[in-house]
Amino acid sequence: MFNYPRITTLPTDYIRTKIVQIMSEDIPEDDFTSLATIPAGSRSVAFIESLEEIVFAGEPIIREFFGEDYKLKLFAKDGDLVYKNGIIAEIEGPTIDLLKKERSMLNIIQRLSGIATETAKYVEKTKPYGIKILDTRKTTPLLRLFEKYAVTVGGAYNHRLDLSSAILIKDNHIKASGSISNAIKGAANYNLNIEIEAESMTEIEEICNNKINGILLDNMNPEITKKAVDYIRTKFTADEVYIISSGGINLKNIDEYLTTGIDGISIGAITHSVKATDIRLEIGEAK
Repeated sequence: MFNYPRITTLPTDYIRTKIVQIMSEDIPEDDFTSLATIPAGSRSVAFIESLEEIVFAGEPIIREFFGEDYKLKLFAKDGDLVYKNGIIAEIEGPTIDLLKKERSMLNIIQRLSGIATETAKYVEKTKPYGIKILDTRKTTPLLRLFEKYAVTVGGAYNHRLDLSSAILIKDNHIKASGSISNAIKGAANYNLNIEIEAESMTEIEEICNNKINGILLDNMNPEITKKAVDYIRTKFTADEVYIISSGGINLKNIDEYLTTGIDGISIGAITHSVKATDIRLEIGEAK
């Protein structure tokens, strides 16, 4: 069995660098609307509010957006359940700067909270069975660390972070190398975890003649999955080889996989097609 590092914190320098990049995209010159309508030196109190029930993710993002020039009160921590119309934070600071940052800040925490909220739904189903929900590399370009962090906030686990973290042999690698055994033989030259996707029992039988660390059962129905797990366990223990189901599993059909004996389920949808949560920033009176 193997575990990849779980991203449970976000480096401050990483957050600050991303904020600079994101703000530069949104304000190439200046926020002329705010400059035109708001008196210089104006200060305001604003509230970040969730308009639906969510699992919140984004505490360090808010802290870095609203630093020394602001008075910040955070009422939710990452991983907290925030109810509809719940107040996430109260912010007091320069009005123009506050509105300059509003959209960019919301874009990030809405997406991360969407990932955490959706992930938590999968975790709730699989946790009683000891099955881990795993993410994928199907993330927004240049925001991967944010999104994989949100996955852990939702209670799931991170699969490999990038192409340098482990070897994961897929169908195109097998085709290009000539065979499963050829691909695994080449992978053995690197001191990395070796995982391989399997699409049939024939492929699994060949895979099990080699030394590997993990097998991904790709797009297999629950019946074939159970058969595959039973066969793999005649060759390798759970400590030797980790078995993951991937492809086509969602909240509607996941229950059918919970008693198949798999160790994990890889869900690309929790990052690549998740719906952002509805969070807003409203200027108002301090409470």
